[in-house]
Amino acid sequence: MTENMQPESVDVIEVVRRHSLTALVRDEIERHIVERALAPGEKLNEADWAARLGVSRGPVREAFRALEQAGLVRTEKNRGVFVRTVSLAEADEIYAVRAVLEEAACRRLAGCIDAMHVACLRRCVETMREALDAHDHDAYARANVTFHDAIVAGAGNAKLYETYRRLVGELSLFRRAALAARADAMERSLAEHRDILTALASRDADRAAALMRAHVEGGRRRAHEACEGTVHNACVAGRGGIERM
Repeated sequence: MTENMQPESVDVIEVVRRHSLTALVRDEIERHIVERALAPGEKLNEADWAARLGVSRGPVREAFRALEQAGLVRTEKNRGVFVRTVSLAEADEIYAVRAVLEEAACRRLAGCIDAMHVACLRRCVETMREALDAHDHDAYARANVTFHDAIVAGAGNAKLYETYRRLVGELSLFRRAALAARADAMERSLAEHRDILTALASRDADRAAALMRAHVEGGRRRAHEACEGTVHNACVAGRGGIERM
């Protein structure tokens, strides 16, 4: 009986091993996308990634499929796999849905938040403050993401969290320096996070939800300001190039 079961056991182990390897490959490629090491529109080469990560091409191919389902890459027939580009219009739609989800998460979390969760959020805010003092936009952005993730995860709704994570992943493709659009953007953002934390710690669901919606809307406006600044700078550079010619 044991001999008869052995091939099946080996198959199960292989499936688990392959699934775990695919997850690791997917996480590594996603990290490169989120951290901007891979630009929107950049092509992903299956063989190159397999060689870089020291794996066969199978897990890389499966990782590409998972990333496509997550909305981070797109596959073009006969051309390959590319990092997705998110337009300003699409980002607006994502911000709108994100506002609804995070408002709901705040309402749920405010009713059940405990001291441990409050302490976790306070650590995030403190990390943001330290990043602000150091003028470290990347560190601030990471702590910002952790803060929001902790709120949505703490709401205790797996489907809400799953939907939220996909949206945040797609929004990470919207490569605009929103926090650098205005000199006081990070200060304003930090103050908004502190207010949300205070409302949650006080278990004031209505205030926490209203503050979160306003905060997400503020992020959308900052993204627009960053885009307008990018277009303006490009126009100025273009005029300069014409003058030099």
